[in-house]
Amino acid sequence: MGVNLSGRNFLKLLDFTPEEINYLLDLAADFKRMKRAGVPHRYLEGKNVVLLFEKTSTRTRCAFEVAGMDLGMGVTYLDPGSSQMGKKESIEDTARVLGRMYDGIEYRGYGQELVEELAAKAGVPVWNGLTTEFHPTQALADVLTMREEFGDMHGRKVTYFGHGDGNTSDSTMVVCAQLGIDFCLCGPLDDVPGNLFFKPELLEQCRVIAAEHGSTITITDDIAEATENASVLYTDVWIGMSTPREIWPQRIPLFEPYRITREVMAQARPDAIFMHCLPSFHDTETTIGQEVAEQYGITEMEVSDEVFEGPQSRVFQEAENRMHTIKAVMYATLK
Repeated sequence: MGVNLSGRNFLKLLDFTPEEINYLLDLAADFKRMKRAGVPHRYLEGKNVVLLFEKTSTRTRCAFEVAGMDLGMGVTYLDPGSSQMGKKESIEDTARVLGRMYDGIEYRGYGQELVEELAAKAGVPVWNGLTTEFHPTQALADVLTMREEFGDMHGRKVTYFGHGDGNTSDSTMVVCAQLGIDFCLCGPLDDVPGNLFFKPELLEQCRVIAAEHGSTITITDDIAEATENASVLYTDVWIGMSTPREIWPQRIPLFEPYRITREVMAQARPDAIFMHCLPSFHDTETTIGQEVAEQYGITEMEVSDEVFEGPQSRVFQEAENRMHTIKAVMYATLK
């Protein structure tokens, strides 16, 4: 019997089987081929979706908007100041109102419990565009990018440089466990302010899932161990949109040894690729990049500009794939 996700929410990848995840990836690859070939695919014409953004975004917003319009849908964007959700109107009431007007709801914001409550009350599919805990649409785009490079990723190794207990690192660990991909986190193990670790219950759950699918999960501060036989080196910003400025002086020096440089890439497999969910502080062409350079004397943070702009980088292919995988999620749950 084929996979049927019609009417399902897309809140976290732990809710999906490997067969269902691979179905979404195959569907995304088909949509990408159609997009590149100029083949119309307005399969959801007449439907309407709303995008609720409590946190701003470039890639997530554009990916949902273009994907929705490519599928023939009407798309409404509500930024943090354009709705009463959580201020004058409860999450529950907002969900029940929007569920009567729209065929699907995207949410990007804070705690996972908020998107879960929306899904429980809306009566239509709800999609997680990012919460504090998970970033499942990013993880799908990441694996699609890996598959385009290597084919079947089962048995290969992905190393994430930086900190655990973030929505991107958590979702990467989850999808690797489910698809039988070896996952390694490489970063400081010191228990100090600014350094975060995976939630023990999530880490244990992923280790059980990984064992079921023939893969491993490793946490280390040893760069040589982390890069050995790795097909993908992945990282994210050290200071994100929710990182308090008071911990910058502790966090930046803590993570500086784990910058992905040409020398670090050289320790991985010869065909290894570099990935980053973006935005990236690989130079001083941003206000935060300039501020960090002035205060700490660092002109590159999580990745060197040489790697970011180099031949092993797949960051913009990865960014484009947000659109194709989000299109697959919306189509699969609304068709």
